[in-house]
Amino acid sequence: MFKDYNTQRTKMKLPEYGRALHKMVEHVLTIEDRDERNLAVKSIIDIMGMMYPYLRDINDFKHKLWDHIAIMSDFKLDIDYPYDPPVPETFTEKPKHIPYNQSDIRFRHYGKIMEQLIDNISKMDDENPSKELGTEQLANQMKKSYLTWNKDMVEDEKIFDDLKLISRGRLKAREDMHLQEVTDIIKIQKKKTKVSTGQNQNRKHK
Repeated sequence: MFKDYNTQRTKMKLPEYGRALHKMVEHVLTIEDRDERNLAVKSIIDIMGMMYPYLRDINDFKHKLWDHIAIMSDFKLDIDYPYDPPVPETFTEKPKHIPYNQSDIRFRHYGKIMEQLIDNISKMDDENPSKELGTEQLANQMKKSYLTWNKDMVEDEKIFDDLKLISRGRLKAREDMHLQEVTDIIKIQKKKTKVSTGQNQNRKHK
């Protein structure tokens, strides 16, 4: 007895509709009378609509069904489409190229956002008290970022020099400015890592 194995069947264009519906579309391709073909396709469209009743209120739902009919027929179906019939190129064209931001980042361990924040703070008026506070906060964050990526000890002077360089001399640390100690930063980072690891393990056991 001959068995109809899935591996021996032709590949379905839209598997979500099932093989039976694909066979209906294949049958319509053999109908010679155009009016009869139109009636048969409308019946198939109704069946497709009943398969996804929750989508009936979505805009262009019917339009999508007619497009799917065309796809399942390999765009060979000669009928009176209620919409402009789709063409194969519409579904095979390459996605449009999305331009990637190639702007240079001088210090990747600080990141582009940090450079933007430095630029914003540097534009503040020197008399604005927020500028001095913002400069100190930025320097501390730069130190944390440096240690996250480099895992080395770093002197505050290195951070201050980088801050001055990135801001093109517009931001300078006060002479009495002291940043968070390296040992304290590393302790906090290790604690965060430990908490994050514990949370992930708890999720796995739930």
